[in-house]
Amino acid sequence: MSIWEADRMGAINYSALSSAELNGLYLELQGRFDEYKNRKLSLDMSRGKPCSEQLDLSLGMLDAIGSNDSLKTKDGSDSRNYGGLDGIAEAKELFAKILEVSMNEIIIGGNSSLALMHDTISRAMVHGLYSSKAPWGKLPVVKFLCPSPGYDRHFAICELFGIEMIPVEMLPDGPNMDQVERFVREDAGVRGIWCVPKYSNPDGITYSDEVVDRLASMETKAEDFTIFWDDAYTVHHLTDNPDRLKNMLAACKAAGNPDRVLIFSSTSKISFSGSGISVMAGSENNLNYFRKQLAVQSIGPDKINQLRHVRFFKDTDHIKAHMEKHAAIIKPKFDTVFSILEAGLSGRQIAEWNKPNGGYFISLNTLDGCAREVVSMASEAGVTLTKAGATFPYGKDPRNRNIRIAPTFPTPAELKTAIEILCLCVQLVSIRKLLADKG
Repeated sequence: MSIWEADRMGAINYSALSSAELNGLYLELQGRFDEYKNRKLSLDMSRGKPCSEQLDLSLGMLDAIGSNDSLKTKDGSDSRNYGGLDGIAEAKELFAKILEVSMNEIIIGGNSSLALMHDTISRAMVHGLYSSKAPWGKLPVVKFLCPSPGYDRHFAICELFGIEMIPVEMLPDGPNMDQVERFVREDAGVRGIWCVPKYSNPDGITYSDEVVDRLASMETKAEDFTIFWDDAYTVHHLTDNPDRLKNMLAACKAAGNPDRVLIFSSTSKISFSGSGISVMAGSENNLNYFRKQLAVQSIGPDKINQLRHVRFFKDTDHIKAHMEKHAAIIKPKFDTVFSILEAGLSGRQIAEWNKPNGGYFISLNTLDGCAREVVSMASEAGVTLTKAGATFPYGKDPRNRNIRIAPTFPTPAELKTAIEILCLCVQLVSIRKLLADKG
């Protein structure tokens, strides 16, 4: 069997090949890559966006409220008018059940949980948080722990406000808690941690009960240390046996730290990405503190949008059924990615990847030092990926190996082509690295 034939079967360890064998294989792979380049493709896999078929699932929401329907909420308020600062009661009731909090522990906002997170950081900088002794903006330094790889938009918020970011290693059950506990115990400048605790972005990890309990109970030097718990994918399952995440607010209460966590979520990938509703949950102390500030900032959110969400989704059983329809659309796309990665990279000892039970991303790790070159090479063939390094603070992946794959938006045919090109790029860049290492 030739090297080329063995490679096509995925039965070859690249590092065991001689320089001559690697060069021969490289020429074969380069020919295939050039064929893709000549097709002048334009395939975008840079963000985790729902595809149009997913958005179509919620079209009935546009008919959930008509001009002849009552626009009164269950407490008799007119959803067309001012008021309802923290959301309508029926929306709070529905999403309190999803997040397992009480109605007094939840605020329903506009279409973006990212905006809620941004505004919360902004308020902390200007006014401090409920437990703060001083506004963060008046402190000598403010630092955040950033489990990495993580969500680039969390990191962008920190950069915007001049918050120093400290990377924390991600383990299979969540952030490295030995690192986390040491930082928060020793450094009063560490005021918070970003967490995507269920089907994390991009690794797809769900935090273990032990990690939740250690976060809730750990000793912190800062009096107002806060967990920013971005539970974005809480109902975004891809299997019939979904991951279970322990209730962080309950864990904080049990540990005697009820004000430690702020929970964020939204319907951005459940209903309409641009017209969903967002949620912030936490202790009544925290939320009452924010409600006073909201009273100055706003005279109420879009309550009609909240009302149509509630009338369309009805209850948690209907949301579960709705999300099963989402999974039926996107799970085959995840399976396509896994199948092509197995065929193109398995056994070659040049890459590894996760297989999440939910969420929106697949995390691919190349050989150290290869990710930026792989992303750049894919771009030459018309495939746009998330920028290499984006999943780390300041855009700097210390090992230059992590690539975030977002399978949901492309069509199945586009996705297949894009991942085939990505595999080729990983193979070619890996061979170049191995040849350079051989000298």
